[in-house]
Amino acid sequence: MPKKSLGQNFLNEKNTLENIVKAGNLCQEDIVLEIGPGTGNLTEKILEKKPNKLIVIEKDTELSKKLNKKFDNIEVINEDILNCIEKFKFNSPIKVFGNLPYNISTKILISFIRLNDLNKIFERFIFVFQKEVADRIIAKENSKNYGRLSILTAWKMCRTKEFDINPKNFYPIPKVWSSLITFEPKKKIEKLKNTKNLEHITNIFFNQKRKMIKKPMKQLFFNYEDIAKKLNIDLNLRPQNLSIDQYIEICKTYESLN
Repeated sequence: MPKKSLGQNFLNEKNTLENIVKAGNLCQEDIVLEIGPGTGNLTEKILEKKPNKLIVIEKDTELSKKLNKKFDNIEVINEDILNCIEKFKFNSPIKVFGNLPYNISTKILISFIRLNDLNKIFERFIFVFQKEVADRIIAKENSKNYGRLSILTAWKMCRTKEFDINPKNFYPIPKVWSSLITFEPKKKIEKLKNTKNLEHITNIFFNQKRKMIKKPMKQLFFNYEDIAKKLNIDLNLRPQNLSIDQYIEICKTYESLN
């Protein structure tokens, strides 16, 4: 039985599984990591593409044992992905699949974003999210879904929403639709001292998303009016009106003063 505490909703619809694998554009040289394989439905479809190596991470001990019995050509790691993200280092960037548990999907994504040299470790992420979360990830400025998640992911990755997934394609059936998003780490990004500074800044701004940005700027900077002028930012705007580049510039200024 799927465990609610682990956010388990297993994908079991053949065409959807095949389309997810297709979005990974797999070839036989690929090293693949799958997060939360559950009963191994997606695992089977990945193996049909005969990748060089497939590693799966499954937190559920019972399911890990079943996966070891079911497949003799994969490496099963019985651990929480959040505790081992930094362990994956190979000679070439790898591809990562995941029907991510709803309750920790954003935590998993942010943990990857925090890694240094992301593009040297990972080539592509193929992730299933709750649709509402997916809409926030791909949102553009001046839209209601634009926020912290949009900014953090767009800073380091190119994002593409591939398709939506009907709740009926899962067991147990969730109450919400899901979406598949593919991510490709950018080769060149604006360097920041620490990802957590951008997290901190976007948190301050979007905690008061309906208010003008004068208040969060004042919270971050003593001489906030001078800094706004220097960065050519109108203090009467609201958080969703600032571009990703402007948030990066605010973060760089914050880092230079702290």
